[in-house]
Amino acid sequence: MKKSKSPIKKKKFEMPSSIAILILLTIALAILTHLIPAGEYTRVDNVPIAGTYTVTEPNPQGIWDILAAPMEGFRGAIDIILFVFVLSGCLGILGKSRSLDAGLMYVINRLNGREKMMIPIVMIIASVGGTTFGFAEETIPFYPILVPMFMAMGYDAVSACMVLFLGAGAGIVGALINPFSVGIGSSVAGISLADGMLIRVVLYVAMVIASILFTMHYAEKVRKDPTKSVVYDMRSQIETHINKLNTEEMPEFTRQRKSILSVFAGAFVIMIIAIIPWADKFGIYIFEQIHNAICNIPLFGSLIAHMAPLGGWGMKELTVIFLLDALIIGKMSHMGEKEMISLFTSGCQNILGVAITLGCAKGLSVIMSNGLIMDTILHFGEVVMSGVSRIVFPGIAYIVYIFLSFFIPSSSGLATATIPIIGSLGEFMGVGKEFAVMVCAAGSETMNFISPTQAVLMGALAIAGVPFPRWVKAILPFFFITIAIVLVVVTAAILIV
Repeated sequence: MKKSKSPIKKKKFEMPSSIAILILLTIALAILTHLIPAGEYTRVDNVPIAGTYTVTEPNPQGIWDILAAPMEGFRGAIDIILFVFVLSGCLGILGKSRSLDAGLMYVINRLNGREKMMIPIVMIIASVGGTTFGFAEETIPFYPILVPMFMAMGYDAVSACMVLFLGAGAGIVGALINPFSVGIGSSVAGISLADGMLIRVVLYVAMVIASILFTMHYAEKVRKDPTKSVVYDMRSQIETHINKLNTEEMPEFTRQRKSILSVFAGAFVIMIIAIIPWADKFGIYIFEQIHNAICNIPLFGSLIAHMAPLGGWGMKELTVIFLLDALIIGKMSHMGEKEMISLFTSGCQNILGVAITLGCAKGLSVIMSNGLIMDTILHFGEVVMSGVSRIVFPGIAYIVYIFLSFFIPSSSGLATATIPIIGSLGEFMGVGKEFAVMVCAAGSETMNFISPTQAVLMGALAIAGVPFPRWVKAILPFFFITIAIVLVVVTAAILIV
């Protein structure tokens, strides 16, 4: 008898990682240096001047250049990469202290029984985390707690996921000082993090209000009529799933943890004050005067003599402040030297993939610049967009970023790879680079609301027992609401400025 052949299993398609996509793009751009004309713009203060493009001698890139591009990319992005490492190390030490967990759990416990108040307050707290330090992975421990709590209050598992994911996401779309999106984007664009801040405040407020109203509308609809839930037929299955989860006991919100959170928040307050160019843009010299007065104090002044005054800080100074923050939090948590170093390096390891992504993304600019095709691509964009009004450019760029972020889900990698082109193209049309930074951050997170490549979303849904298609069904209206809000805000801002 002939043995029956076992059926050949088809390999399931998997989306390539951000790093793999960036490497493929590097190869593609290197090939383009052999195919398209080389050219250059006349530049003033490193800004290309529209209408000055000229064809030059080509400088095609080879295999060695492809391999060397990420290395040069790391060198060009070293200040950003160091900042990301130090901030992540600081978050690693903060995470061990459990201060963030204890603080949010304290708020949730205080609001228990006041269902309608719990939704907006928790979402506002999550949005503040999103807009300041990209509060995302840190939400994961709260899903096993919030899901059964919300279900007991008459809501469903999707409502609980909305509270955390949409709350943090609204803050990330309207990012004010999020170092991983607008922070890196501003550095790549060569502008201050304070540029475009007022517009981002408007976007942040609009997004938070919209996310709260949308979540409360859905949750209340489910509470009044459980059949309106997108997972109504799965309630018992979700309850069984949730009961199997081993929820970690949340720590007490002690005075020590309150102090640690205050120190951590204080670093972001200093960051906001330090990045706003008070003297250059507003004619306010008080911080320079205070700095000069301190520097003139004998002995003490020499200790900070080389520190820039608040209002003139860049990535280097912000890296130092979060390194100091990490040390203070570690000491306040009574950690020993070895434990602090271990937690700090562990935090750095968690962000290693982002750092490699940044180097590879910067490598794209290296290939385009060395191959003399960046300005050719800009010239092509200038020609194509010549008939397009400056009013609609940010909106077009935002839609483009939504699609690009599906392939490059890393907001920092997306900003590093694309802002040199999009930002310069906007300047040709009289649109400041701050708009490119803003729509890049917003576009990346907009796609994350419904993207199966978003690790935090998929992890949260797995914990809550909610199938991805059901989530998309519930959240799709908010996806389009977000698009409408961003388009209205950036278009109105262009009309006003």
